[in-house]
Amino acid sequence: MKKILILLSLLFGTALMLSAQTNAINITISNSLDIARADEVVAISWASILNKYPSIDTANFKVVDAASKQEVPFQLEHAGQKAIQNLLLQVNVVAKASIQLSIVANKPETVVSKTYGRYVPERYDDFAWENDKVAYRMYGKALETRPDNAFGIDVWVKRSNKLVINDWYKTADYHKDHGDGMDYYSVGLTLGAGDIAPFVMDSVYYSKNYHHWKVLDNGPLRTSFQLGYDAWDVAGKSVSIVKTISLDAGSRFNKIEVVYSYNDGEDLPVVIGIVKRSEPGIVMMDEQQGIMSYWEPEHGADGITGVATIYPHGSVKMDSDKIHLLTHASVKSNVPLVYYNGSVWSKANDASAGTSAKQWFKYVDLFNQKLKEPLKVTIQ
Repeated sequence: MKKILILLSLLFGTALMLSAQTNAINITISNSLDIARADEVVAISWASILNKYPSIDTANFKVVDAASKQEVPFQLEHAGQKAIQNLLLQVNVVAKASIQLSIVANKPETVVSKTYGRYVPERYDDFAWENDKVAYRMYGKALETRPDNAFGIDVWVKRSNKLVINDWYKTADYHKDHGDGMDYYSVGLTLGAGDIAPFVMDSVYYSKNYHHWKVLDNGPLRTSFQLGYDAWDVAGKSVSIVKTISLDAGSRFNKIEVVYSYNDGEDLPVVIGIVKRSEPGIVMMDEQQGIMSYWEPEHGADGITGVATIYPHGSVKMDSDKIHLLTHASVKSNVPLVYYNGSVWSKANDASAGTSAKQWFKYVDLFNQKLKEPLKVTIQ
């Protein structure tokens, strides 16, 4: 009887091993560019995972690099939905190479959160978000009646990979650099560091500040949220907008999707703007690539901020007015438009992006190349 039990145990163990091997998913991620892809977040459709591994336990799997045997950080992205939409992985792939990963049944290690965002009611309805490189905020309804009201995208410069938003709001002393960074970027009633607005008859038609918000995902590798704006008058037309913003770990750029709504079928002219400073800065405009970059003048002992926007839809007109550098585009009612904005700080100790205008412009160009040639994912 004892021998039979041992035999059954061995058979059962073998069956479990075979089952685990059958359920394992092999993933190849390939980089077609001549540049390395460091700490890049890639999204894999969850439906494609379920197609290969329908019995996967979302609380009991991990992703392993076949070469190093190390776990790969991941996030289950919901994009505001109840069901999982994507598996997000943060990977490193050298130039013209591939990596092999496996999804296996096992308890994963806890992933350190590298992105975060939240509504900030204690500071006049701000919405602030960050990752391990950069931080930003937008202004809410409660600020509108104050003399210090502002409109566009604000930059909080960082030299730390820590998440700092909660600490900075708690101390309310973020206009001084205490070692992690600070807020010295001036926005006012402008588009700031890459916001968007209708542009009719050479005039920017600013909305009021955002009124409604919704967090879609909040780390550890991607934070995304929506900001809704009440309708306002744009040259006699009632217009409203919803902005969906996402920021990945390791990236200096936000992905911004805007949906304008109005009652006719005409195109609405819009501009994506970067506020200029009174002192000379260094500007790079590449209309063919849709890249608009700005290396600001030095802000005393605070250093220099670099800002850029990318319009990834082909050739586009660019120019400037007294206040902004401008990228011109147009939208249709209820049709999404996607663009990107990003920033860097000269004191961030980031040799790849923040040492000079030349270095920042190169970083922006490389980011644009990566947008055009995303990492290729193959599932077996």
